[in-house]
Amino acid sequence: MPKVLITTVPFADKNRLPLDLLEDAAVEYLINPLNKKLTEDELVELVSDFDVIIAGTEPITKKVMDAATNLKMISRVGIGLDSVNLLEAEKRGIVVSYTPDAPAPAVAELTIGLMLTLLRSVQLSNMEMHNGKWHRFFGRRLSEITIGIIGIGRIGAGVLQHLQGFGLPKILVNDISPDSNLNKKFNIEWVDKETVYKQSDIITIHTPLTAQTKNMVRKGQLLSMKDDAIIINTARGGIINEQDLYEVMQTGHLSGAAIDVFDFEPYAGKLREIQRCILTAHMGSMSVDCRTRMEIEATEEAVRFLTDQPLEGVVPEEEYAVQREGL
Repeated sequence: MPKVLITTVPFADKNRLPLDLLEDAAVEYLINPLNKKLTEDELVELVSDFDVIIAGTEPITKKVMDAATNLKMISRVGIGLDSVNLLEAEKRGIVVSYTPDAPAPAVAELTIGLMLTLLRSVQLSNMEMHNGKWHRFFGRRLSEITIGIIGIGRIGAGVLQHLQGFGLPKILVNDISPDSNLNKKFNIEWVDKETVYKQSDIITIHTPLTAQTKNMVRKGQLLSMKDDAIIINTARGGIINEQDLYEVMQTGHLSGAAIDVFDFEPYAGKLREIQRCILTAHMGSMSVDCRTRMEIEATEEAVRFLTDQPLEGVVPEEEYAVQREGL
């Protein structure tokens, strides 16, 4: 009987269908017994007997693969691949699949929500009300500001689409592969990153974590932003240097920030001291519908693999190329 290790948690909390799919296919499975994001060493202790890992953002490294002597497939619940050593998997003939479309709507919506929350100081007003204070904060509207989007893939494009419902804000866009077709649908301006940093009132990050984007936003970039600007990261931890963001915000620079993803999770760093910095627990994809779709798609792909059916979500070659470039 094939065996599947489900490392991502929560799993099947809102919909049992992923587990039903495994049971109907006569697959034995184990859901992460520690009920938390696993470290490399914790994974090593668990993986030895399993044919497939249905994975979250746990580090699936060479060391993990060395211990996973039966591993033939990794089915990623989500889109980011920085936690999977694709090149090591390729050497061993381990198939890697992912669910790139499923989380995008939820992450894009959370990004818009964070923009509105910070522009209107909702989190600060809530805190003051709970402390018995009555203070009416002035704020800004999306249609009156300049918004910078760095990375215009599935999620960045979703944010761009949502912004069209808020009047006609000025939108600056940066991407390594500018798509001129977007200019036919949206009123946007393609610019370099330096222009995004200097001219935007809000900057939202939607790039993958690669060797090129690791620590992409450091003290220099943050200080080049407007004094009252806002920065949001719902993409990947490590793109914004957290220590630099903390130090810059300690000086009073930037009116706000929102960070949903962190270098090390669960996060326990100094940004917790900054009240105008909203911190959320990597919950961008955690709408019931999107999370359920991610789990179902990843499980369906695992079942297809184990039953010799054609796969639908295999990671494309360009993702492997990104990791090769980082060597």
